[in-house]
Amino acid sequence: MDSTARHILALHRRGLLRGALGLAALAAAQPVRAQPVFGRYPFRLGVASGDPLPDGVVLWTRLAPDPLAPLGGMPAAAVPVGWEVAEDDRFARIAARGTELARPELGFSVHAEVGGLQPGRPYWYRFRAGSEASPVGRTRTAPAPEAAPARLRFINAGCQHLEHGWFTAWRHAAQEEEIDFVFHYGDYIYEHRGRLPGQPGWGPSPVRTHAGEEVHTLEDYRRRYAEYHMDADLMAAQAAHPFLPSFDDHEVDNNWAGGISEEDGGRRFPTLVPPEVFALRKQAAFQAWWENMPLRHAALPRGPAITAFRRLRFGRLAEVHVLDTRSFRDDQPCGDVNGPACETVARPDAQMLGAAQEGWLLDGMARSGATWQVLAQQVMVMRRELPGGAISMDKWDAYPAARARLLQGIRDRGLANAVVLAGDVHNAWAGSLRLDPLDERSPAVATEFVASSITSEGDGSETVASTAEVLRRNPHIAFFNNRRGYTLHDVTAGRMEVTFRAVPFVSRPDAAREDRGRFVVEAGRPGVTPA
Repeated sequence: MDSTARHILALHRRGLLRGALGLAALAAAQPVRAQPVFGRYPFRLGVASGDPLPDGVVLWTRLAPDPLAPLGGMPAAAVPVGWEVAEDDRFARIAARGTELARPELGFSVHAEVGGLQPGRPYWYRFRAGSEASPVGRTRTAPAPEAAPARLRFINAGCQHLEHGWFTAWRHAAQEEEIDFVFHYGDYIYEHRGRLPGQPGWGPSPVRTHAGEEVHTLEDYRRRYAEYHMDADLMAAQAAHPFLPSFDDHEVDNNWAGGISEEDGGRRFPTLVPPEVFALRKQAAFQAWWENMPLRHAALPRGPAITAFRRLRFGRLAEVHVLDTRSFRDDQPCGDVNGPACETVARPDAQMLGAAQEGWLLDGMARSGATWQVLAQQVMVMRRELPGGAISMDKWDAYPAARARLLQGIRDRGLANAVVLAGDVHNAWAGSLRLDPLDERSPAVATEFVASSITSEGDGSETVASTAEVLRRNPHIAFFNNRRGYTLHDVTAGRMEVTFRAVPFVSRPDAAREDRGRFVVEAGRPGVTPA
C-alpha cells in the first residue's frame, strides 16, 4: 500500500475522534442564545435520520426560519436544540434524550448521534428549540450484528433535479412500509441552473426554478440545499425512513473527478479552473453536504477532503458498503467526450475508487460473513456499449482495469452474493456483471441494479429509439426503463427481489405509482431472473 493510501485509511480510522474533539473545541468558545425566540417557525427544512447502528442512529435537523436568507435567517449565535427518541409515536415511553448546539459555523445544523437503543426496531424522534417543536420523524435501528433477520427492505434513489419535475416518487417512497434504510446515491441537489423557458440547453423546460445561478460559495450551496429540503415529498420520505447518504457529482460540480473540475481545460471546457481554485469550491460543497445530511461527526470534511466511504451491517443478512466514486478517481479519459474508447481507456492502473478504498472494500467483504454484500455506489459498473461502439467516459466503462480488479477480487474471495447499486444515468437498468464483459460465456460474478432518477430529465418516455440496439450490443443487460422512480429491494437469506417503481410523469404533481419491472437474484447464483 502506498503512502497516499495509508494516509487516507488513517484519516478514515481517526475521523470519529477528530470530529468529536473538533466540535467540542468549537463549542467551548461559542456564544449561546439560551432562550431563543424565533420570528418564524425554525424547523422549515424538516427532520431526518441516518446511518443506523444496532444501538443508535444519527438524528438531523437544521434551523432556518428564513431558509433562503443568509444563515437561514438565524442570528450569529449558537442555539441549544433538544432532542428526544421514543418507543411510540405519542412519546409516552422516552428511550433517550439530549441537547446539541446548532452553530452558525455549521449552518445551524444538528447531528445528534443517539446511542443506547435496542436493535432492529422502530423509534420516533423530535427536536425542540426554545418553545418550538419540530415535526416527528420515524427511524429504525439496525439488527444486532450476529442476528439473523428474516427480511431486509431498502430503497435506492437519487438524481432529483428540482427544475425538472415534482418529487412525487419521494411521496410514494415515504409510504413504503418496514423500510430499513434508503440509500441516496447522490445528486441530491443540482449545482447549476437549468435552461430558461424557450432557450436551448440540457433537460426539459423547467417546471420550477432554482433561486440564483450556478452555486460556488458555502452560502450558495446552503441556499440550494434549503430549496430542496423544503419540498414536502422529499421532507416526508426523510422523516419516514433512515437514509444512507452518499454524493455523486452535482453536489459539487458536474462530472468532477478527484481534484479536477468539469472545467479542466480539455476539449469540452477549454477554460481551465485551476485545481487550487476548485479545491475551494469542493471545501464549500462538502461542508454544505455534511451540514444538510444525517451524517456522523466523523464525516465532517477537512478542507476539500472528506471520508464518506463507510460500511453498515444489518445482522448476518447483509453488509452495505457505501462507496465514493468521485474523490479518488482519475480524470475522465478521452476529454470526457462519449464515443469509441481512446488509447487512454486501456491504462492498466486506472482508478475509480483509489487504491485505499478499493482495498478497504475487498478486504471488508472478505471478512464480513454476511450473506449479501451490497456495494452502494453511484455510476454504472456494467458494460454499456452504445450505438456506434461508444461508451460513457464518466462511468466504469472508461476505467475497465479498475472494474476488472473489482470483479476479479469478488471472484477470488468466493463472494457469491455481491449486488451493486447505481444511479446517475436517469433511467433504470438491471444486468449481470461478468468477469469478462465482452464474452457472453464468461461467468457472472455479481448483479447490478441501476435506479432511475427521481426527476432528472423530466417525464421520460415509454420508448427510446436506441434501446433495442443497446440491448443487442449488451446481452448481459436484462432490463431498461425510461420513467422516473426508485428501486425497492426485498431481501431474505435465499433471495433478493427488486422492484422498479416509477411514476408516469413528473412535469406535474400527484402521479400514481407504477411497477415497471421485477427481478430476483437467488443466493449463490449471480445474475438477474424475471420474478
